[in-house]
Amino acid sequence: MISSEYCRLMARYNTWQNISLVNAADGLTNADRWKDRGAYFQSIAATLNHLYWADALMLQRLKGNGRPEETITHSLTSPSNWDDFKTLRLQRNEEIEEWTARLVDADLNGTVVWYPGDGSARIERPTALCAAELFNHETHHRGQVHAMLTAAGAKPEPTDLSMVP
Repeated sequence: MISSEYCRLMARYNTWQNISLVNAADGLTNADRWKDRGAYFQSIAATLNHLYWADALMLQRLKGNGRPEETITHSLTSPSNWDDFKTLRLQRNEEIEEWTARLVDADLNGTVVWYPGDGSARIERPTALCAAELFNHETHHRGQVHAMLTAAGAKPEPTDLSMVP
């Protein structure tokens, strides 16, 4: 399905695109970042917070933590301080890149098992599928943020995978 090299490429792309959106959002006021723009998570800041949380959740699952919801709390409002968010986002980018740096193709052949925090039944999915979801989910919501930033007059970088530095 996918390879460890694909995951490393997507991790680099992820970092590049996250930095692009944060840099573009830097030019907005805090009120503009939190303004309800009619997106699924309403605002730029809330959508970025959702991505920060979702990355942590899936990465912990991929690392073997079957109950990450016990320690990772989904919050659309936290972090609320923009400078704190920027620091944490950079750290999460590094964490994803470090995970992919140690990844070998055989690691993607296993199964990820987790127990949802809502008490529903155990879930098992192929590791490669979960790794692809980590990156695909980011791309989906970053597209929403990109559109909101553009509508607010900000200028994120191009999103073409072939342009990854």
